[in-house]
Amino acid sequence: MAPGTFKEEILRKALHLASVAIVLVYYFFGKTIVLYFMTSYLAIVLIIEHLRLDRGYRLPFVHHLLRREEETTLAGHIYFTLGAIVAVSVFSENVAYAALLMATFGDMSAALIGKKFGRRRIFRNGKSLEGCIAEFIVDIVIGYALLSNPVIAFVMALVATAVETGFEKIDDNLAIPVFSGFAGEMLVMLTQYAYP
Repeated sequence: MAPGTFKEEILRKALHLASVAIVLVYYFFGKTIVLYFMTSYLAIVLIIEHLRLDRGYRLPFVHHLLRREEETTLAGHIYFTLGAIVAVSVFSENVAYAALLMATFGDMSAALIGKKFGRRRIFRNGKSLEGCIAEFIVDIVIGYALLSNPVIAFVMALVATAVETGFEKIDDNLAIPVFSGFAGEMLVMLTQYAYP
């Protein structure tokens, strides 16, 4: 592990905790307000990305948090915000909460446990078995806590972990809330249809 890699990963993942603010704003103020909140945030960070990518400004705090592959492309928080907007717009409230928190805490646990304790690499992309297990456990706890249905929690956790582990070119910050939320929402609808 390169010097500073784990500490830098902790700092990057700490910024993802902003998703908790999304959940809190949604819970206390409703869907419309949280969508305004996220769209405003998206507009601000797109301006920052414009200055960074189109105009060549090296913004000290922003630049320091970027991964090497993000230096010439949109940063992960843009994709997370888009995924969050989809989740809040389309999915029912608790499914959206679960999808957003899985994208945050599941991804965070996979990255931190994988970097610190990961020994068994399972894919070409360097993801570790230990990180995948950590993510799955965290995701299933989140899913069950919010949905009180072990099957839906299991499927959402499985989908989120598979996306985090298997997607290489598509940003998981976008893909996890969209795919795990979609799977959860379909199961919620099937459950409601089967047991009206």
